[in-house]
Amino acid sequence: MALRTLDSLGSLGGRAVVVRCDLNVPLKDGEITDDGRIRASLPTIQALLDENARVTVISHLGRPDGTPRDEYSLAPVAERLGELLGMSVHFDSAPAAETPKDLGDGEVRLLENLRFDPRETSKDAGEREQYARELAKFGELFVSDGFGVVHRKQASVYELATALPSAAGLLVADELEVLERLTTNAQKPYTVVLGGSKVSDKLGVIDSLLPRVDSLLIGGGMLFTFLAAQGHKVGASLLEQDQLDTVREYLSRATELGVEIVLPTDVVVAEKFAADAKSEVTPADGIESTAFGAAGIGLDIGPETAARFAEIVAASATVFWNGPMGVFEFPAFAEGTRTVAEALTRVDGLSVVGGGDSAAAVRALGFEDDQFGHISTGGGASLEFLEGKTLPGLEVLGWQP
Repeated sequence: MALRTLDSLGSLGGRAVVVRCDLNVPLKDGEITDDGRIRASLPTIQALLDENARVTVISHLGRPDGTPRDEYSLAPVAERLGELLGMSVHFDSAPAAETPKDLGDGEVRLLENLRFDPRETSKDAGEREQYARELAKFGELFVSDGFGVVHRKQASVYELATALPSAAGLLVADELEVLERLTTNAQKPYTVVLGGSKVSDKLGVIDSLLPRVDSLLIGGGMLFTFLAAQGHKVGASLLEQDQLDTVREYLSRATELGVEIVLPTDVVVAEKFAADAKSEVTPADGIESTAFGAAGIGLDIGPETAARFAEIVAASATVFWNGPMGVFEFPAFAEGTRTVAEALTRVDGLSVVGGGDSAAAVRALGFEDDQFGHISTGGGASLEFLEGKTLPGLEVLGWQP
């Protein structure tokens, strides 16, 4: 069965529609530092408003653990959403259990953080169903457009889609189309770039994609477990001892499959984990030979490695990248991530930035969204899809792999 899309809902003029978006944006001192997820939600909201629907937007923000907390209020998001839409957005901080106020045709409101109510993420299906029924009072139709949460069985993602006639929004449909291209119809050469802290976070996606790709490039904190698996000393760098045998198995399997796993040949090693730490570039097999000895900590791939990664990426027809190459939040250790990101902008084909920290990194480093083929809004959801897992929020909308 195919994914139900907006067209399946029929005429929307004057109808009340609840839209589940993912407006989980980063905030600092009450200010939004990256509005990428709000912008990604605009096409669906605008499409509904263009048809004169009465739109109630719902979302979560952070992890308030079922308790209203000012620092997790969606009030700043309502203000920014209104600016981007060029219209007033009503912000409703009342509990969902209260009788909703009427909206006029072509008007939009945003409800307060869904996770202020513990039933949103409850493990008890009955509690989630009860909360979904309260949310359903805000509309006669439901549009699911929060791709970043479709891998969660939560009240506003799963149960609400069964309480009202439901369909996927434009963002979810677009994300799904791109991810299906990565798993079923990827043009060659196909390169996957993986970074981030831990190998254990990427086991499923490595298992799933290894037989499909031509090259797998490894950076970020996880690279040190790969180096250690080859017998190299890694100082005080991140290391998952319990994954060494698994990594050796990946290296062996890649050889059998004819897949090139490209590991760093040089790394940037610092005396400590700090933005102003002294650092040295050293060969990957000489991490403990720096002035910092066994106390040295690897915080980025080196320039030789970055250039090699960029060469492979730019020559690929399909690239999926998930996870920064180093501690990009520290300018001194952001160059590896910057170099890989720049190479993705030169891909003559499909370049996909896999959400989460990768999306935050490219924006923090000054790149524009339209320089890439696609920036996913859901890091965890993207990875679980690529792992071949069932995503409840897609399944309830009729999608089957």
